[in-house]
Amino acid sequence: MAEENTNKETQDLEVQEVAGIANDSQPEAETQHTNPEKFLEEFNWHNYEEGIDPIDDKKLEEFEKLVEENFVDTLDDEVVTGKVINITDRDAIIDINAKSEGVISLNEFRYNPDLKEGDDVEVLIDVREDATGQLILSHRKARVIKAWERVNKAHDESLVVNGFIKCRTKGGMIVDVFGIEAFLPGSQIDVKPIRDYDAYVGKNMEFKVVKINHEFKNVVVSHKALIEADIEEQKKEIIGQLEKGQVLEGTVKNITSYGVFVDLGGVDGLVHITDLSWSRINHPNEIVELDQKLNVVILDFDESKSRIQLGLKQLSQHPWDALDENLKVGDNVKGKVVVIADYGAFIEVAEGVEGLIHVSEMSWSTHLRSAQDFVNVGDEVEAQILTLDREDRKMSLGIKQLSQDPWTDITSKYPVGSRHKGIVRNFTNFGVFVELEEGIDGLIYISDLSWTKKIKHPSEFTNVGDELEVVVLELDVEGRKLSLGHKQIEDNPWDKYEKDYGVGTKHTAEITEIVDKGATIDFNEDITAFIPQRHLEKEDGSKLKKGEEAEFQIIEFNKEFKRVVASHMVIHKEEEQKIVKQAAKKSASQNKDNATTIGDVNADLQALKDKMEGKE
Repeated sequence: MAEENTNKETQDLEVQEVAGIANDSQPEAETQHTNPEKFLEEFNWHNYEEGIDPIDDKKLEEFEKLVEENFVDTLDDEVVTGKVINITDRDAIIDINAKSEGVISLNEFRYNPDLKEGDDVEVLIDVREDATGQLILSHRKARVIKAWERVNKAHDESLVVNGFIKCRTKGGMIVDVFGIEAFLPGSQIDVKPIRDYDAYVGKNMEFKVVKINHEFKNVVVSHKALIEADIEEQKKEIIGQLEKGQVLEGTVKNITSYGVFVDLGGVDGLVHITDLSWSRINHPNEIVELDQKLNVVILDFDESKSRIQLGLKQLSQHPWDALDENLKVGDNVKGKVVVIADYGAFIEVAEGVEGLIHVSEMSWSTHLRSAQDFVNVGDEVEAQILTLDREDRKMSLGIKQLSQDPWTDITSKYPVGSRHKGIVRNFTNFGVFVELEEGIDGLIYISDLSWTKKIKHPSEFTNVGDELEVVVLELDVEGRKLSLGHKQIEDNPWDKYEKDYGVGTKHTAEITEIVDKGATIDFNEDITAFIPQRHLEKEDGSKLKKGEEAEFQIIEFNKEFKRVVASHMVIHKEEEQKIVKQAAKKSASQNKDNATTIGDVNADLQALKDKMEGKE
C-alpha cells in the first residue's frame, strides 16, 4: 500500500508540472515596477480573465493521455475489466486502476469455483465509496449487461452460442446463456419429437438465438435451427432421387390415429392407416411402434415432393391373390365381424379378405333393421357366399340362407281362418303390420281393426310393440303377402244391431249434440244416430233441443258404413196419417149406411183439421 501511495504522489507532481501550475511569480512583479509599458504589453490577459495560465495544446494532450492510462472514471456506469489481486474468505479484491481497490462478494462467483488471483473479471462500479471509503463493485451486474450485449449480437449476427440446460418447464426447457435464463421450446430441441425431456437436463448444447423481447427481457433459443440447414440439404438430395414404387428404409417418427410418419433420412412420409395392413385395424400402434425401422414403398407425392405418401402393406402379397381357388358361390364360410354399419356388417373370412352381409340378408323378415340388432363387432359368424368377384375383390354373404325360409310351409302353418298372436311392428296410414314370426309379416287394414270404432289412424287403436290377436283372412304365397284381421276374432255386433235397430223400430233417447245439419243421439256405445234438421220438428212445430228426451224412429240403417238415421217428426206425422185414414174409413162407412151427404163429410174433415191444429 505504501508503494502505491508513493506512485500516486509522483503522478500528482507530474500532472502539476504538465499543467504549469508550479511557476515563479516574482520576476513578473519586478517588470511591473521597472518598465510599465513592457508589463502591459506582456500582461497575461487570459490568466486575468480565466483565472489560469493558458496551456499548450501538446501538453494538454499529454495530460489527457496520462489520465486515461492511469485512472478509471468511477462516475461512469460502463463495465470495466479488473484484476483479482486478493481473495479472502468472503470477498474478492479487484484492481480497476482507481484510487482504491474494489470489493466483490464471493457469492457472485459461485458459478466459477476456479476463480484465483490474477484472473481478469468484468465489473460494474456499484457504489463509488462506502462509509469507509471502500470502492464497491458488482460482477453480477456486469455479467448481465455484457450478457445482453452478447445475446443481442448473437441474434443480430446469427451466431452460435453455448448454453447450459438448467431444468424443465412448461412447454420446454430453461437454458443459461451468458448468465441469462433463456427459454428453449420443446419443438426447438430437435427435428424429431422429444419424448424424454429429462434426458437433456444438465447438458451443455449449442443454440441459436431466435427471438428477443426487449420489453419483457425474454430470450428464446433453438437447437433445432442449427441442424435444420443441414437437414434441408439432405432433403433436397433425397427428394431429387424419389420415384414412385421405390422401396426405402425409414424410422417410425410419430404415430397418430390416422397414420404413421416415417423419417426417410431427413424427409418425412406418411403411411395412412389404410396402407399399413391388408386387414382392418383400429389404431396404427397395432402394427408399428416408435423408433421401429421398416421398409416402405413410395406410393405418391406432390409436385414439390414435400408430401410423400408411403405404403407398408403393398410390400406383401394381396390376400385376395392367396384366397382359396376352390371357394365358390353357395359355400359356407366362417369369419369375424370387423365393421358394422346401418346397412350391414363386414366379415373378415381370411386375413385381408372381407365380405359384406347386407342387413336384408341377415333375416327373412321384410322389415329392415340395423345390423347391430343381429351381430356385434368381434362376433364369430357363419355365412353363405352369395356373390364372389375375384377381379374386383368383392364378396357378399348371407346369414338367413343358413335357416329355412319360413314361407316354405306357410299354407300349413297359417291357413285362412286360423287364429294367431303377433307383434305390432309398423304403422301405415292404411293399416298395421304384424309380425307372426321372424320373416312372416301380415297386414291388418284399418277397416279390419274394429267392428264399431271409426279409426282415422292405426295409432289411435294400438302401439308399436303391442301384442294383437289376429285371424288370417287371405294368403298369397307367390307374392309373399298375408292379410290379417283383428276385429274378426269377435262376432260382428252390427249383425245384432241390424235387428234391434232396423228401419221402422222406435226408441226413446236424449238429444246428445246439436250439429250443423241436425243433431245426434247415442243409443249405446257403438251406435250414434243422426237426426236431420227437419226431423227434429215436434208436434207443435218447435224443434227439439240438446238434452231433450223424445221418441225416435229409425229411418235408415247401413251396417257396412255403420250409418244410422232417426226421426222424431215421423212419429207425430204417422199419427196424423193414421187419423186421416181412420176418418176417411169412417166417412166411407157412414156413406154406405146412412147415405151421408157431402156436407157431412166436409164437416167431419173440418173438425179433424181443427183438432190437428189444436183448436179444440
